[in-house]
Amino acid sequence: MRSNVSSADHESASSSSTPLLAHLLRTAIALGVAGTLAACGGGGGGGGAADSGGTPPSSSTPPASSPASSPASSPVGTDPEPELPPATGVSTPVLPTGSDAAAPSLPPSLQLPAGLDVSKPGVAVPVVKATSSATENNANGPEKAVDGNLTTRWSSAQDDKAWIQFDFGAKTPLGYMKLVWENAYGKEYALQVSDDGQTWYQLRYVAGGQGGTEEFFNLNANARYLRLQGVARATQYGYSLFEVSFTSPGSDNTLPTLATSALPFPAAGSTVVTPAAPATLEQVQFSLPDGTLVTRFGFVGRSRHARERGEDWAEIGYGVNATVDANGKPQDKGPGAYLNFIANYFKNRTWGVEFIDNSRVAGVTKPRIIVNQYYQQAQRGGGQSFFRRFDDPGVTGYGWMSPGQLLDSTTYTDGFKDLTSCPIVAKPPEGALRRPDSGYAGVIGANDGCSVVLDNVPGHQDIAADANGVLVPNGVNVPSRNLKVGDAIEFTGSFFASRASMDAIGDSGNFRYYTNEVTYVVGSGLRPWYGVQPRLLNAPLPVETLQGGTGSISYDYADNATFMFQQPNTQIGMQNMQRFVEGRRWFHTNMWTGDHNEAGNDRNTAAVKLQGPRFNQTNCFGCHINNGRSLAPQVINQRLDTMAVRTGAVGSDGKQLPDPVYGLAVQMNARSATTGAAQDWGNSVRVAGFETRSVTLSDGTVVTLSKPKVRFDGPTPAVFSLRSAQPVIGMGLLEAISDADILSRVRGTPDEDGVKGQANLVYDPDSGSVRVGRYGWKAAKVSLRHQTANALLLDMSVTSPVYPNRDCLAGPAKCNRGKVEAGISEDDLQLLSRYVAQLGVPAQRSLTSGFPKGVTPLPYLDVNPTQIAAGAKLFASMRCTACHVADMKTGASTELAEMRNQSIKPYTDLLLHDMGSELADNLAEAQASGSQWRTSPLWGIGYTESVAGPGVRVGYLHDGRARNLTEAIVWHGGEAAASRQRFVNLSAADRAALLAFLNSL
Repeated sequence: MRSNVSSADHESASSSSTPLLAHLLRTAIALGVAGTLAACGGGGGGGGAADSGGTPPSSSTPPASSPASSPASSPVGTDPEPELPPATGVSTPVLPTGSDAAAPSLPPSLQLPAGLDVSKPGVAVPVVKATSSATENNANGPEKAVDGNLTTRWSSAQDDKAWIQFDFGAKTPLGYMKLVWENAYGKEYALQVSDDGQTWYQLRYVAGGQGGTEEFFNLNANARYLRLQGVARATQYGYSLFEVSFTSPGSDNTLPTLATSALPFPAAGSTVVTPAAPATLEQVQFSLPDGTLVTRFGFVGRSRHARERGEDWAEIGYGVNATVDANGKPQDKGPGAYLNFIANYFKNRTWGVEFIDNSRVAGVTKPRIIVNQYYQQAQRGGGQSFFRRFDDPGVTGYGWMSPGQLLDSTTYTDGFKDLTSCPIVAKPPEGALRRPDSGYAGVIGANDGCSVVLDNVPGHQDIAADANGVLVPNGVNVPSRNLKVGDAIEFTGSFFASRASMDAIGDSGNFRYYTNEVTYVVGSGLRPWYGVQPRLLNAPLPVETLQGGTGSISYDYADNATFMFQQPNTQIGMQNMQRFVEGRRWFHTNMWTGDHNEAGNDRNTAAVKLQGPRFNQTNCFGCHINNGRSLAPQVINQRLDTMAVRTGAVGSDGKQLPDPVYGLAVQMNARSATTGAAQDWGNSVRVAGFETRSVTLSDGTVVTLSKPKVRFDGPTPAVFSLRSAQPVIGMGLLEAISDADILSRVRGTPDEDGVKGQANLVYDPDSGSVRVGRYGWKAAKVSLRHQTANALLLDMSVTSPVYPNRDCLAGPAKCNRGKVEAGISEDDLQLLSRYVAQLGVPAQRSLTSGFPKGVTPLPYLDVNPTQIAAGAKLFASMRCTACHVADMKTGASTELAEMRNQSIKPYTDLLLHDMGSELADNLAEAQASGSQWRTSPLWGIGYTESVAGPGVRVGYLHDGRARNLTEAIVWHGGEAAASRQRFVNLSAADRAALLAFLNSL
């Protein structure tokens, strides 16, 4: 942003500013370029109400200028604004209207007879007679839809419930059906079959029809009549079909029966083999022999600042407060743009930062921090800022004091000539400084003139309450002082390259971005932060709130809750940040087209056509909505392709096998392997209805419990389990918990509440050794690599080095290197696994934020600490912690230094517990029976609905049945029955406190 301020303004800012800024301002004034400040808020003074918060400006709409604001534009006015990508929307499936009860499923008598020969392609099946409901006119009768002429058509009256029916003259096997619509097509309709023309059974159901040519394969029908029953038209006209045709079952339209084999699993009591601790990928913090603390972390470009929400906000009497309307009622104009990801975030847009802190070196009385930055392209100097400018009531969305000394000020002033004088610097070695002896300009450890030395808390104006209770300057200056151990420094950098420096590395994208705002505690390192008075000044969060350890995600003041589960661990390493964003790219990549599901990102050509012909979703994000849960079952006939349906059969020996039709899991969507066109192969699983019952709590509150019933378009498996996608946060921390720690919580005999707990023992698919399972609803995956590869195969039909071919869906017999199908590479599988491992856990929202007087708090930060604390005590006294273990410590069994030796609060023991018959399915996984489920982590559970976003309904428990936390608790049974009953017996006030606690997590 351009700052148009006078020399007098600069002198005024300098008088209470800091050495780095004052030096740069004096230099700028001397050169006659007084209107430009250091990058990314390098100026003193405040952001100013005119440009703080509000709807972030796009690159084509310059924001209002304000003194000493955000990254400064070039004085020649050629730099674009930092990029603001379009808001990311979640593409959710089109839901059926759910207005009518579904027709019954196809009975065996109307399915294809056993032994039918389908070894040859199907042949055309003639229609003897077509009939329909009322037509548009006599010329467009139902016979026109089967006359073989694409210039004639059947056209119904303007009635959503119109239908057309086909009579084959006798019971006839059907394998394939094709509809060719005119422009007036069916948006929602059912395909039904009957033997008598009176009793109808549902064959397929379409919601969100697209018109054109629609194909239905693998019909598995043996009936005399087939009817297309309309539910909703796409236009105001009647339904209009050019042609309908049918084919008999054959090799080109019917799925074969799979030759399945049982998955082996270890016997109970098998010896667990714990792998040796791996080497770390990179260090994020270490000490030099003299005690100097070195902290390294990664940054990625961001769109805006941390306290800029979708509404302007300012202190009473000091600017616009758009968080309330004219009547003082809260209003929400939309989110900010701080936690979202810029276009091509994975491409040359991460960099590393190094803090060299001597505050704990013996004999040091004037501590200093040397800051080195490591970019992937040449940059302009001065792109960092320190300390929030709390003494200016005009600072709301952003604004820094910026002390410190840039070691070569010409690297900054060269920017006035559009020069990027900070060259690319190679990453430093592990455990040592890049320039441990020579340094720069006498500063040992500094890399070059672009390095900065910070050695003081800046001088500032003292503040006191005015008549409105706003803390404002009172005319007293507080002088600067030396840094000391424990000082909290807010630090932000900026990506301040140039067109030329980006062109030099072959990147035609933008070249200016903001980045994260982090808090560094002198002598300790990075810490998650929250906003306190005055004006959301940053303060380190206390340890009791750090659910994900010291890498927990800070409070969000940009109203970006949908992105809260997408943030990297706060302490992520400088090189691990690049690995993280490359893994995120894969998480969001369509495994058929290679396209990213967020606008503006280059195609991932390595992913093109990796996906098999049948699948559930094309990318990971399709089920894990915003990295959270999948869409909940809501209406009759809803397809459940954002969830997983695991399937099985029972062999003659009583052992569970993969299902002979679906294998280990149903894959509900399909496309042509040659054209890529969408196809319907009859593998959908749908909501058939809901079983409901009521439970009355002790205070008379009635809770209605609802459980989805499912139906299969194809044969119903002997055993199956509906599974919701789970949040993917904190997965790397769970991997870092030692096997011994998990096994130590196993109880041989039930406790006083009947709680026991059992580890699931599973074979590692890579080594074949017995491992402790820890991922998935039944803890049947031993590692993130195992979990990721399994999800790729079962949910997206993508092979990997772990599962080299799609025959792995039918069991281990053919799941070997004898057949290798094109799939994701080893390197890219690692990127995906490491991305998931580095996703951070939000800090508990149990503290009151320092929102200025009159400013509406963001809903998920508007908390009652007293009530939350009372709820936490109830959670423990009700013995919910018997399974949802609050405190754990990670070990060294991870390659990620960020995850090691962290005190975390996952609220899980990672063990299996029998949850009773009402939550049971009949599918076993390794040691887990149908009624046993792994204790789900609760961290982040209070963000569930905010992460899902407006209009997206998600549910709780394994099949998404619970619509809220109260229902989820009341569904608990088995080993949790005693705790559930204690919840039922709570008073309304205590129940509210318990729920407030859960919602703070």
